[in-house]
Amino acid sequence: MRDALNRGLIDFLKASPTPFHATASIVRRLEAAGYQRLDERDSWTTAPAGRYYVTRNDSSIIAIQLGKQSPLLGGLRIVGAHTDSPCLRVKPQPELQRHGFLQLGVEVYGGALLAPWFDRDLSLAGRVTFRRDGKVESQLIDFKLPIAIVPNLAIHLNRGANEGWPINPQNELPPILAQVAGDERVDFRAVLTEQLAREHDLNADVVLDYELSFYDTQDAAQIGLHGEFVAGARLDNLLSCFAGLQALLAADSDETCVLVCTDHEEVGSCSACGADGPMLEQTLQRLLPDHADYVRSIQRSLLISADNAHGVHPNYADKHDGNHGPKLNAGPVIKVNSNQRYATNSETAGFFRHLCMAEEVPVQSFVVRSDMGCGSTIGPITAGHLGVRTVDIGLPTFAMHSIRELCGSHDLAHLVKVLTAFYRSRDLP
Repeated sequence: MRDALNRGLIDFLKASPTPFHATASIVRRLEAAGYQRLDERDSWTTAPAGRYYVTRNDSSIIAIQLGKQSPLLGGLRIVGAHTDSPCLRVKPQPELQRHGFLQLGVEVYGGALLAPWFDRDLSLAGRVTFRRDGKVESQLIDFKLPIAIVPNLAIHLNRGANEGWPINPQNELPPILAQVAGDERVDFRAVLTEQLAREHDLNADVVLDYELSFYDTQDAAQIGLHGEFVAGARLDNLLSCFAGLQALLAADSDETCVLVCTDHEEVGSCSACGADGPMLEQTLQRLLPDHADYVRSIQRSLLISADNAHGVHPNYADKHDGNHGPKLNAGPVIKVNSNQRYATNSETAGFFRHLCMAEEVPVQSFVVRSDMGCGSTIGPITAGHLGVRTVDIGLPTFAMHSIRELCGSHDLAHLVKVLTAFYRSRDLP
């Protein structure tokens, strides 16, 4: 099971270079399992035990497996994660032609570790909006091939490179795509028009706009002397999206189960399709249109907010509280913060521990050092919007927000097992 899950994760990461592609990847797997699309612009007709999904902005998705009984009786079992990761986004007018090179201006999305982006083989993917035959359309594109690089400056010209130096995103991060002759001018939108024709056989009249991200073309891989680790891009947080999806597809529960994977967590979640927007609340209210019934169901429900945790790095162990240092391959981590940066409380943590004990899954705890700031997740945001009881958990990783992150190869199976048990659980606290 472990190796099959890790191979599935690696395939999922490769197919999901952007939140748009991640959502499309999830849709393909849901539809193969019999899930039906619900369009937010239409009226909905659903049936007990029905399987449905909703997307918004092509980058967020909610999958719902309705129970045989009403959520009024058993509540909702919700797993939440996010589809976005820190990256370099192409600017609207990006063309830079300097000293015979074509470069693209980029904006840093989220709290990225910038140094690892240098000297990597980069490709480009995302969503393009264009006009064709007088109509506005959108399409996902993925160049797939390595088409760009951000070369480092040689140490001979930067003698302090190994002593740490501030990276200027405006000046030092624009990737190089090509060499150009003297007066030659390259129109990036014309390049995108050619890509639409090559990838989708579409003859666009004009590219109107786009949301495109650079990504590392190196595939994720299971590594280590004994295959103990998985290294790859976007583990934060496609690792949790994949685990939640696998659990949902395996659960076949009598209860109502929900998987929500939203965009824009890395920039605060405040958007129409982010956790700090109305998407989940509006979706659930349409399934439970009576307000009193909706509130009663939410109060019988529980959310597991799944987002990666900081594992104890052997070179930087002093960055952790000595009693709360999660280890790779030692199971999922319950994340706790008294200042509500995580939404975990004693009851929700206790229930998650109970699930882990019943499934013989190891479980760990994380509390940030008292002299350091604490990150946050969609957990407190979703709990604040819905009023739903929440536990924040995640799998331990290294190099979070790097272009290539690292997790334990045993932990995915642990998380899928306990999330499947959660979806199947008959009684919530």
